[in-house]
Amino acid sequence: MKRWIWMGPLALLAILMALVMAACGEGEEAPTQTPQVTATPTQSSQASASPTPVVRGPKDVILATTTSVQDTGLLDVLASEFKKDTGYNVKAIAVGTGQALAMGERGDADVMLVHAPSSEKVLIENGAAIDRRLVAHNYFLLLGPAADPAGAKTANSAIAAMKAIYDKGATFISRGDDSGTHKKELSLWKEAGVDPKGKAWYEEAGQGMAATLQIANQEDAYILCDKASYLSQKKNIELIVIFEADPAFLNVYSVMLVNPEKFDMVNAEGAKAFADFLVSEKAQQIIGEFGVDKYGEQLFIPDADKTYEDLGVE
Repeated sequence: MKRWIWMGPLALLAILMALVMAACGEGEEAPTQTPQVTATPTQSSQASASPTPVVRGPKDVILATTTSVQDTGLLDVLASEFKKDTGYNVKAIAVGTGQALAMGERGDADVMLVHAPSSEKVLIENGAAIDRRLVAHNYFLLLGPAADPAGAKTANSAIAAMKAIYDKGATFISRGDDSGTHKKELSLWKEAGVDPKGKAWYEEAGQGMAATLQIANQEDAYILCDKASYLSQKKNIELIVIFEADPAFLNVYSVMLVNPEKFDMVNAEGAKAFADFLVSEKAQQIIGEFGVDKYGEQLFIPDADKTYEDLGVE
């Protein structure tokens, strides 16, 4: 009888301990499954849209810019001189102007060097960017095969040349990346009163200028290209200039600061220093002389002493 009384509490104690351990196990299991950092929809969409993670050091200036100033080598020269003068390191992210503007609108850059006037104005108006200044300009060119199957070379204007390509259904390679070049191309089709979207002969590369040029060259196609990129790639392609020197082909580059009052992580001091440098006499001379020794002509025409009205743009 004593054995029964003694074993009863032991058994009960064992049962109680088992229940406690089970309860502890359940309490510990949940935290191992749940502590995960989940981005909000806004954070997630921004991360996927940003071309590269943005990390700013105290002497770093994040520049969102177009591929043409990077691919030609001009930006390397400017950034090097700027660092010598100020100690600031320019961390350039070269993408299509549409992406560069989007970076600025999200506060993922400190300063922008871009070439899409109408889109730039939107950022000024919504307060994402400030202090827009004219830096330089050049012109777009219509390139194509020497045979010129669309007869675009005999057109009396750039718009007429684009219309001739449309009417003939000749192969045209578009950047298709919302870049400044792409925006200009779309505006030219619109002025011509046509829409090539969806046509079998119209291809969107979704690439930068240099890569898109190579695709057009391989397919013996027409393409709109900025003059600086053409001159820097001329030796690598067989396409020729079909149409140029038309006011509709004007290509204007501007610098804008990302608004530090809207984005407190912006390096406002460094951004302003870089913008000031771009319109300085020293930088403007570099821009005006760049490429002349190699290509025999200017890739970019400096414009800091002009106004947008002087060039006929807003």
